[in-house]
Amino acid sequence: MMHKLIRKILLACSLMAVTLLSGCGYNDFQTKDEGVKKAWAEVLNQYQRRADLIPNLVATVQGYATQEKDVFLGVTEARSKVGSMNLTADALNNPQAMQNFQKVQGDLSSALSRLLVVSENYPQLKSDANFRELQSQLEGTENRITVARKRFTDAVEAYNVLARQFPSNLTAMIFGYKEKAQFTVENEKAISVAPKVDFGAKPSGSPAAAPTSKPTPAAVPVPVTPAGK
Repeated sequence: MMHKLIRKILLACSLMAVTLLSGCGYNDFQTKDEGVKKAWAEVLNQYQRRADLIPNLVATVQGYATQEKDVFLGVTEARSKVGSMNLTADALNNPQAMQNFQKVQGDLSSALSRLLVVSENYPQLKSDANFRELQSQLEGTENRITVARKRFTDAVEAYNVLARQFPSNLTAMIFGYKEKAQFTVENEKAISVAPKVDFGAKPSGSPAAAPTSKPTPAAVPVPVTPAGK
């Protein structure tokens, strides 16, 4: 009889604990935390997609503008720095880590902008089908990055509200659920290998040498991901 009574008491305590945890938002934290992780994985996926386009884009531009070594090196170095930045979902409550991640991605965006500005000086390059396709893919990827970042921002906002509001903030304090960092600047794991750029060789099928004189670069609209979008 005593054993049965103890089991009933334990069962009642367990049910009460489950009810209290549910009422204080414990299950909501699990759901929203998974939502943040899923949204962040998509952000990384789209940044990876952009990085994968860069070697072919650089090689194509290089075939027409071999003298623009500083621009090529700038893109290569920016992508290499992106490769050294591995921000997992578990580190999303670290504002400094998020800021560092945004900086290297922003530097890469700036380097790509300079590369596309250079392309304006070479009409033959602009008419190259491969270059047009790569540029189109890059623009499409930038749009996907914008969408992925917006979804991530929304997911983090929902999570952070839950972590701050009463009574779920008590659950956050008890179980150590900290607020997660957001994207906070306009310019902005998975990228580990720097592109191999051979400045001494042109891609097959490249036209003749680039012009010796360069006109003043024209402003080229380059997609830049706004904060929180």
